[in-house]
Amino acid sequence: MQIYLVGGAVRDQLLGLPISDRDWVVVGATKNDLIKLGFQQIGKDFPVFLHSQTREEYALARTERKSGIGHIGFSFCTNQYVTIEEDLLRRDLTINAIAQSKDGRLIDPFNGKDDIKNRILRHVSYAFIEDPLRIFRVARFAARLAPQNFTIANETKLLMKKIILNYEINEISAERIWEETEKALQSSSPEIYFQVLYDCGALNIIFPEINKLFGISKVTGFISKIDVGLHTLFALKIAASLTNDIEIRFAVLCHDFGEIFTKEENYSDNHNFFVHVYTLIDVMCTRLRIPNRIKELAKLAARFHPLIHNINKLKPDIVVKLFDQLDCWRKPERIYQLAIVCEADFRGWLGREHFFYSQGQFMIEAFKILKQISSKHFIKHGMQGIEIRDKLIKIRIQVYTEWRKQQNILPI
Repeated sequence: MQIYLVGGAVRDQLLGLPISDRDWVVVGATKNDLIKLGFQQIGKDFPVFLHSQTREEYALARTERKSGIGHIGFSFCTNQYVTIEEDLLRRDLTINAIAQSKDGRLIDPFNGKDDIKNRILRHVSYAFIEDPLRIFRVARFAARLAPQNFTIANETKLLMKKIILNYEINEISAERIWEETEKALQSSSPEIYFQVLYDCGALNIIFPEINKLFGISKVTGFISKIDVGLHTLFALKIAASLTNDIEIRFAVLCHDFGEIFTKEENYSDNHNFFVHVYTLIDVMCTRLRIPNRIKELAKLAARFHPLIHNINKLKPDIVVKLFDQLDCWRKPERIYQLAIVCEADFRGWLGREHFFYSQGQFMIEAFKILKQISSKHFIKHGMQGIEIRDKLIKIRIQVYTEWRKQQNILPI
């Protein structure tokens, strides 16, 4: 029996990156051999075992053969005669197809170490095209390893486009796509993930709402024209530099969905306009099983970011109404999240990435002042329901007006 460290742990070790998980492959053993040694079997599709003490995963070496459609359409063979080289052959990228023996020796049949040195993401074999999920995995690795200057090999890009042409990408479950996307959103360069999907044609199939942003020109006061899709990815890059919160990062992706409808006369009515924007976000999030907490912030960002950009110019009653619509009295974190979303949007233009965004801090300070006004006083004096609401609105407007004067801001 030989045991090898494989996959991401070997890759990250060679890159000098922290190792979060260690996966192992066992060669020359059977399922019963591992069970006798005290390993706990957890894999349903193929034999994977947990070590009784470290709780790390150990898998029997296996080969795979395409036997169906989609990323789960594979049959596997696992026995004591499967070699480590055969096991590595089924992996997606050469940088993930390196094993390390107990004595530190590297087994690298596909030159993954050279690709790590040259910062190349390259497929292991032509069998790469048999698994459509690999498009998303490559995009995710491109996002994760962008700070190390990794790029995708041209021949791998061609295979990714071939996968699109065989339509098996539609067979991937929504949950699996979101799992890869969520990991990408947590990476240091999430914008690369969506750029890779756009370049190979997957974005138009899986995220058609985001794909529609490309090709739309937006006019701003600072720059005459810019492609909304490119702006969105630039804004996402800025957001990633400001926060690790994937709710915020996803909201940045959706904040300009309104641009899809702006040139259509049917959506000139303000209410109907946002109904359609909300519907677009709802449809995408339902289709991909995206959690409600993420969806709700995206909808708020899409609707209210233009107001927040001008919050220091809004009349006091509009500011108070805005805070009511954001439901920030119950969910104060939304103020801080939307401040970052709007900063990313504001700075997400070429030449403006280092600008200071004062509106975000203005909104936070205004909210802190108004949040001090409590309904407890009115309840104590016997007020109820609508009467309390109206009184709160009136006092908040008064307090905000006075606070603006103290900030030496001219009345509107």
